[in-house]
Amino acid sequence: MKTLQLFSAKPETIPASASWYIADLAEARGRQGLYMRQVSQRLRALRENALIESAVSSNRIEGIEIDQKRVGTIIFGKPLLRDRDEEEVRGYRDALNRIHENAANMPISEEAILELHRLARGEIWDAGKYKKKDGDIIERHPNGRERIRFKTVAASNAPAYLQDLVSLWLRALEERWVHPLIALAAFNLDFLCIHPFRDGNGRVSRLLLLLQSYHLGYEVGRYISLERLIEQNKERYYETLEQSSQGWHEGKHDHWPYINYLLFILKTAYREFESRLDTTESPRGAKTELIEAAIQSFPGEFTLADLKRACPGVSHDMTRTVLRNLRRTGDVECLGRGPGARWKRRGNTLKRG
Repeated sequence: MKTLQLFSAKPETIPASASWYIADLAEARGRQGLYMRQVSQRLRALRENALIESAVSSNRIEGIEIDQKRVGTIIFGKPLLRDRDEEEVRGYRDALNRIHENAANMPISEEAILELHRLARGEIWDAGKYKKKDGDIIERHPNGRERIRFKTVAASNAPAYLQDLVSLWLRALEERWVHPLIALAAFNLDFLCIHPFRDGNGRVSRLLLLLQSYHLGYEVGRYISLERLIEQNKERYYETLEQSSQGWHEGKHDHWPYINYLLFILKTAYREFESRLDTTESPRGAKTELIEAAIQSFPGEFTLADLKRACPGVSHDMTRTVLRNLRRTGDVECLGRGPGARWKRRGNTLKRG
């Protein structure tokens, strides 16, 4: 909660790097709806793949691995589970499904966080319960050497700290101390520093990242696994987390390395999402539907250039062909001549849309 406490004073200038990430993410969110209207079969494949990658990667970051031949069965089937590792992967899948299916009805609260932990930890004895003993974050090396990487909040104080963190999150959104994406990353850092559970804190932090992203309208985690991207950038994850946690208890920490890291993960996810849809061959009619959806989204007049910006990956010729067809059917009309001419819909909806 220390990071959000610092932001509540509103004195800070946002670093240029964070501002650039936020601007890029705002543009990506603006294009998000158009991409999500693409052919359902392709999006369904991305959803299924992301579900598998998220459940496997988030656990693998914590050293939990399962037989790759069993992954599909564990994620999508109902087999008898062989061991504790399979229980954990299945539990994380259950938590992901809860978020994907019901995020709008899951406000951030102490109860929701405990529920995500309960689901993600499967049938373990302290699933959904606060830690009972103090426990520091220990870095263990292959040669047997150990060092304390971070001293977490005492077990006796963890519930109060988590409750305060939830309260600060809600106030941050209401009072707009900083951009909501920065508040999201600050929340994530504070949660990891509080470390409220005996085990599973990292996995719950990644589930909260997904849930809070949904709440803010950034839905890329439905199609691209944020957990897999974090695993692929695991060294940077641990490095920035350690940098930003130093001095956290005193409120003298530099939170920007970790905040920028999470913004980088979200930006990378959107870049991959758009790239996958742009480079995959479209079924017949998919790009036509994308163009029509873009036209439907314009509140008034638009130009060919506006339409091309709204439909990345669609060729100039394809865009002009669809416009001509819609003009022929009376769905749109052209208000001028030349490439800079303005267009508008005729009526509130496209007859083909």
